[in-house]
Amino acid sequence: MKVMVIGGGGREHAVIRKLRENPDITELYALPGNAGMAGDAVCVPIGAKDIASIVSFAEDNAIDYAVVTPDDPLVLGCVDALEEIGVPCFGPRSEAAKIEGSKVFAKDLMKKYGIPTARYEVFTELEAALAYVRSCPIPIVVKADGLALGKGVVVARSREEAEDAVRESMENHKFGKSGERLVIEEFLEGPEVSVLAFTDGKTLVPMVSSMDHKCAWDGDKGPNTGGMGTVAPNPWYTPAVAARCMEEIFLPTVQAMNAEGRPFKGCLYFGLMLTKDGPKVIEYNCRFGDPETQVVLPLLESDLFTVMRACTEGRLGEVEVKFKDDAACCVILASRGYPGSYEKGFPLEIPDKLRQQVYVAGAALRDGQLVTNGGRVLGCTAVAETLPEAIEAAYAVAEQVKFENAFCRRDIGRRALQALAEV
Repeated sequence: MKVMVIGGGGREHAVIRKLRENPDITELYALPGNAGMAGDAVCVPIGAKDIASIVSFAEDNAIDYAVVTPDDPLVLGCVDALEEIGVPCFGPRSEAAKIEGSKVFAKDLMKKYGIPTARYEVFTELEAALAYVRSCPIPIVVKADGLALGKGVVVARSREEAEDAVRESMENHKFGKSGERLVIEEFLEGPEVSVLAFTDGKTLVPMVSSMDHKCAWDGDKGPNTGGMGTVAPNPWYTPAVAARCMEEIFLPTVQAMNAEGRPFKGCLYFGLMLTKDGPKVIEYNCRFGDPETQVVLPLLESDLFTVMRACTEGRLGEVEVKFKDDAACCVILASRGYPGSYEKGFPLEIPDKLRQQVYVAGAALRDGQLVTNGGRVLGCTAVAETLPEAIEAAYAVAEQVKFENAFCRRDIGRRALQALAEV
């Protein structure tokens, strides 16, 4: 079978590596991919948002199946367009992808169907939003309504910071149209958990839980990024918590989407906060998380392609989805300056013996040499029997990958190790 994966980052590299395990896949394409994953798939220089060209490529190359992973093409209707020409896809149609594409939609959905989340208000006018943050309890969370590359959320710990976040979004248009509406919600406290789940719109199967690290610097300080590392499983996500989430959040969300006429098929991501009042939803994503995918998929024992097709065909309840009892850690190596401005084009050295443990997110080929071409350049991943061993092994890989101006957080997994001691 000919399969194409839409996207070009570390998440897509992890998906492609896992898909390669299926012998039925004879040709595997990445659109656009990046030079660092060229050994695992044929990279085609078509942007993930260029839906017309993606459809043309699928027709011209008789593609049998497509995996659409990034949020933008999902929200823009890439799955809809491919299904119209008869190409089955893993991923939600645009009507269902709105669960990530609009935070206002997601919050209103949770409110309507009684799914636990933070209290919130929605604003479309600058002065009304400013008046609210000048009087509401602090800290407060300011969120751009639409997609913002994972950077549209500010946890404001002072009124000044809250006002700045509102002005940046609504007055300075930092996030374009995505920031024209704001969700301002109460600050929740507790451990954070990421849970990705396979669903065919009826059955939902959670994957191994994980813990993301969004802040750029050690100690959870600095600006928000797309994610600086992950560990799995998350020690806070106990069997009791998992059972409660399934009953109060996961299945009600799938049922709510069906009730709204927006059936969701694909990977539904739950960003959770385990508060003193129980688990609550911080956010939904309509796709695999990045870099959560880089620790979750290495722990998947079942064949990914088989599971994906079962989701597409509405028969997820008929297949086994099994995960290892091991632990995994991913440490992101980024370009110094990220998530702000940074330099690109530095030679990238990945020892051959470690290539299977490295997922490349931002690389290009220049004069036959792999060079850096992004903020988050790559993820160094390790799987081991225990979480401490996985963390140690991931950092051992990171120490051997070289490029100028590289930096990483040195405390990925530290909170998880503390949690292990408490749980």
